[in-house]
Amino acid sequence: MTESLPADVADVLAELLDTDNPVHAALRRQVPHLSVRARCTCGCGTAHFELDTSEVEPAPTGPGTVVAAEAQLVTEAGECPGEVLVFTQGGYLSWLEVCSWNDDIEVTLAAALQWLQKRS
Repeated sequence: MTESLPADVADVLAELLDTDNPVHAALRRQVPHLSVRARCTCGCGTAHFELDTSEVEPAPTGPGTVVAAEAQLVTEAGECPGEVLVFTQGGYLSWLEVCSWNDDIEVTLAAALQWLQKRS
C-alpha cells in the first residue's frame, strides 16, 4: 500500500537535502514524485519510498545504494542519541532511516526534525 508523502518525511528531507549541493538539488526534484511505500512499525519514522522514475532524472550519486545525506542528532545537553540517513539506489531516493543509539532518549522522525531545525 502506498500513501502520499507525509509532512514529517517531507520536512526532514527538506532539512537534510542542501540546496547548494548539486546531488541534493537533483534529489529535491524527486520529492514531488515520491510516496511512502512502507513505514517502520516501531514508531521511529523510518520510511521506504516509491518513486515513478519515468518522471525524474537520477541524481549523480553513482550506482548501487548510497548514503546521500546524513545528520547526527544532538540534544541541547550535547548527547548524540542517533542519526538520520537518506539512502538512494541508482540515483533515486530509496528510504529515510532513523537510527537510535541510546535507550534513554527516544529517537523518532518528529524528534529528529526538531533537533535538525535547532541546528539551522
